[in-house]
Amino acid sequence: MPLAHVNGTKLNYEITGTGTPIVFIHPPLLTLQTFAYQREQLSDHFQVITFDIRGHGASKSSERTLSYALIVEDVRQLLDFLGIEKVFLCGYSTGGSLVLEALLTYPKRFLGGIVVSGMSELTDPYNKGRVWLAVQMAGSGLFMNVLKKAITFGNADNASTYHELYQSSVSDDAKNVKPYFEQSMIYNCTRRLRGIQLPILLIFGQKDRAFHRYANILHEELPHSSLYFIKDAKHQIPLKNPSKMNDLIRLWVDSLEDNQTQRVLLDLAIAKKLNPAMYGEDIQESQLPLH
Repeated sequence: MPLAHVNGTKLNYEITGTGTPIVFIHPPLLTLQTFAYQREQLSDHFQVITFDIRGHGASKSSERTLSYALIVEDVRQLLDFLGIEKVFLCGYSTGGSLVLEALLTYPKRFLGGIVVSGMSELTDPYNKGRVWLAVQMAGSGLFMNVLKKAITFGNADNASTYHELYQSSVSDDAKNVKPYFEQSMIYNCTRRLRGIQLPILLIFGQKDRAFHRYANILHEELPHSSLYFIKDAKHQIPLKNPSKMNDLIRLWVDSLEDNQTQRVLLDLAIAKKLNPAMYGEDIQESQLPLH
């Protein structure tokens, strides 16, 4: 279990594979185990870097109040610690907001961003209410464990995954988890999105209806974005729809590395060549015009 001594704390991290590096960022009350399938399925193509945010998993609890700015600085210093100049940054759910903030803060350190079920703002009453409840529960020792079980169960695709997620989050510190949730309630970078000139891949679940508004905001405001909805997928894509998510990442990164390609071209023919048994109409490109 390697630890990176960065920014006044110790971050637990894992590196698997070789190739173009991708750093993955998890949401509150989860850990780097959120990206177990990405480590397993992408490490033959990429250098997959996962880490526990301060006060989560095996990373040290933060004495400083957790904020998006602090986490972004942790990521930058983690890259320095690892001796890596530039990476793709992938964030799931709340982690998607951190991708946006990192690209706005340190654009020269990144090759591009991948936002999975993420947002530049949280404004709908339903999700704001859910996060508000999580904040209240995270502040209580009794309900913190209930919240932890609910979130890990909701993300798990089977009993074994649930066990791994839950055990890895046992040490999650309420004083770090609570402000992470609070940040997601107040964060809003929508008006700054046009300042992100790097390419962005947006991946959302077709059945994650409450987040379609955020997918559309990102796609409309980001100058260089490609938006895809995965058929029958809900919010928890990294663990419940990993193969389709990972294939999208491969295709998108490969397209950027091909100078002849101006954007990801994931039509039915390419999808069937990739995996005819899995795909058909399973992945749908957004009907919005691509930039």
